[in-house]
Amino acid sequence: MDSAESPTKTQAGEDENYSLLCQAHEEFNNSEFDRCLELLQELETRGESSGPILRHNRAVVSYHKTGCTQHSVLLKELEALTVDADAPGEASGGLSLKQGAAAATVARYNRAVIYYHRHMFGTALEKLAPLVARLEALEKSMAALVAALQLQLLLATNQLNRAEAFLDYLQYKLNLVATAPSSNPNEDPAAAATASPPTPTSNLVVTSPGGATVEGTVSGLGGSLQLLQLITLVLNRKPVVIQEDGTPEYAALKAQQYYIMKDFQMAAKQLMRINNECTNAGTVTPQLSTCIANNMGVIHLRVRHYAIAAQFFQNALNFDQQLARNLRQSSLQTMSSAHSCEILYNLGVAMLHLRRPKEAFQCFLVPVKQFHSNPRLWLRMSEACIMEHEAKLVEEERQSKSETGTSSSSKPYAPQSAGVPEPTLEFAALCLRSALTLTQHYKTRFHMVAVSSEDVEAPEPKDPTQESWRHPQDNNFCNPSKPVSLESLENMQASIYAAHSFVSLRLGDHVTALEMAEQLLACERLSDAHKLLGHMYAGEALMLMDKAAEARDHLDPTSVGTLNAFDFETRDWQLKSVDAAQNVVRYNLAVAMVLQNDLTQAKSLLANLNHSLVSGKAKALRRFIDLKISPVPGGTPS
Repeated sequence: MDSAESPTKTQAGEDENYSLLCQAHEEFNNSEFDRCLELLQELETRGESSGPILRHNRAVVSYHKTGCTQHSVLLKELEALTVDADAPGEASGGLSLKQGAAAATVARYNRAVIYYHRHMFGTALEKLAPLVARLEALEKSMAALVAALQLQLLLATNQLNRAEAFLDYLQYKLNLVATAPSSNPNEDPAAAATASPPTPTSNLVVTSPGGATVEGTVSGLGGSLQLLQLITLVLNRKPVVIQEDGTPEYAALKAQQYYIMKDFQMAAKQLMRINNECTNAGTVTPQLSTCIANNMGVIHLRVRHYAIAAQFFQNALNFDQQLARNLRQSSLQTMSSAHSCEILYNLGVAMLHLRRPKEAFQCFLVPVKQFHSNPRLWLRMSEACIMEHEAKLVEEERQSKSETGTSSSSKPYAPQSAGVPEPTLEFAALCLRSALTLTQHYKTRFHMVAVSSEDVEAPEPKDPTQESWRHPQDNNFCNPSKPVSLESLENMQASIYAAHSFVSLRLGDHVTALEMAEQLLACERLSDAHKLLGHMYAGEALMLMDKAAEARDHLDPTSVGTLNAFDFETRDWQLKSVDAAQNVVRYNLAVAMVLQNDLTQAKSLLANLNHSLVSGKAKALRRFIDLKISPVPGGTPS
């Protein structure tokens, strides 16, 4: 019998297999994928017992050999590995459960990485959940990989509160990240950012001989977690000091911090400095150019430089198209760097402010396919439809005046396909119904969260050593926008009611118009501008329903004098002053009086209307009243 010190024949074979597997890893790290596959094949022919590990590593190496483009093939293989690992009983061929579990762990992580790069963040969170649930039991390097990816996914889905709680869990329970340096605790940045700096990319990993994990692409895990920690704290408006290390990621995060603190000038200067430094160093990439151009556009959009913002968004799209020219043949990293949907969303908002509704509508069509549960996006699409319809009416009225004998109603319209969305009032009504359904659903969920948190009389202090990070909730209903507050959600709902009432009036649906106006007036914390719209739309709907007496109750001119003038000056409306609002309300009241045959009082009310918005209509209505009052020669009053 051999002594314990002398290796047996089986032990010698295992040592040789281990050496071959180590060589395969070395060849993989040197990008010698053909040689790596040869070594893995040799291990398989030798009857190496680590079947799942070999199978996983062969799939990852083959994926890298094809230029990291055949991710669907890799995904199928990874799914098969996890299914086999979840099957009851031991694997065949004498494979150890430990080796199968190690391969399945890495396979699950790699599946989540693929879904992350494909912007399927919800699916990625679902696939990563089993690993996050047993984070403490994972080997340290694997735990760091899983933690970094989980943080990226929480940030990508705007779950900022949960990301911060998860960060506390990593700090105090697993000791994976250090405490970030704080700045003056009295500083309290009040604004949330709308454009994020680049985040570190997640990389596929391969399984090492001992069951641990080795990154497929070299990157500093500690540095990635530290950057993610700073991003999380900045987005949650925590005062931290960002020490730039010369990389664009930290410099862009500094610009993000300036933006949140509403120092837009410094944010723009910081972004331009990044661009100049990278240009001089020759390190500019389409990804970096896209990020800088988009963020510059967001800054100019915030300070109402809409034309400049639109130009930056156009530049960002041009850079992004270089990345997304053929996504089916692109690598995962390139795929994750494409952000056309978010940029088009921003460009559409800029086009609305520039009163270019057709371009805005076309911009919104792309992101609505991905962010179809975003009520704000549906509202913006309806606004583009309304603006386009109103512009057509103005153009038809202008042409009818310039062309003798030509009526706007006699002009033929080009046939439109029912299967292609067009900026029409009918499509606006569909958009508004979707937006209203979503906001009502989210508002109910919002109140449920608020009530459940207020019911606790003495909440227990947060214990970062427990998995309490799963409990915080974010009102991230409007992705890709930041989480919404209750106030902004109610403002959005009021805007939807107002737009819905207006569209219904234009379409002749007076009952729905009145219902939406009444719902608008019933909203809490209603702004003066929306209050005015609610009364005007309700009054118009009632007049069209032959209820002039009820309409007069909504058209009280004295209530307009108490409105906040700032509400009109800051909105992109035709009504730019309280005086304009008073003239419009008085004109509508005069119309209601005429319908009730109160002609004398209506005429006296019209005499003082001299605003350009209603002066022409008031003059025409006065003529009509004069004809009604004055008897026709040789006959009776009409």
